[in-house]
Amino acid sequence: MKQQRIEDILLSLKKMDYLTRAQIQAIHNLKGDRNANRILFDMSEYLSSFRHEAQKVYYLNKAGRERIKCDVVRVKTPQIQHFLLRNELWIYLGKPSSWKNEMKIKVKDISLVTDAMFHINKRTMAFVEVDVSQSMKVNKMKMDKYQKIKEMTGNEFHVIWITELESRRIKLNELMKDMPGKVYTLKEIK
Repeated sequence: MKQQRIEDILLSLKKMDYLTRAQIQAIHNLKGDRNANRILFDMSEYLSSFRHEAQKVYYLNKAGRERIKCDVVRVKTPQIQHFLLRNELWIYLGKPSSWKNEMKIKVKDISLVTDAMFHINKRTMAFVEVDVSQSMKVNKMKMDKYQKIKEMTGNEFHVIWITELESRRIKLNELMKDMPGKVYTLKEIK
């Protein structure tokens, strides 16, 4: 059972790239902080970590990658808040099994990389965009691309944003116009 839990946590890190202790607790039902810290300490041969805003962030080290056959090498990054926001949304939305991170979408001459995508139901796709510090101009360009893809394909899909600030939520809602989807703030989902 212990080995299965270790592999499950390592597989979560492979899927989500970086996770805080609290996120690992939520995903794997590790109960209290003390228990979670003990489990993660016992797994230290497979994990690397660093501090970010008073919390510890974990990712796979070489031994962890080898144990679960992961080719993607992660290191400490200044863009960590982007990953953590995306992970919070994944947890909040019920950990959709069809969720895939950093997917390239190409329709004719329009291409973009969505932060994540998943199926809301068998017919409807949802594309996730994380707004941490990029300019609203960049966000507008992305929304314009989504709108063009919708017009070109006629497919119904949702665009879901996650942001940290209420002021940015208001601006993102304006960019969404009549596009199906939603804008969440971190405070709302945590």
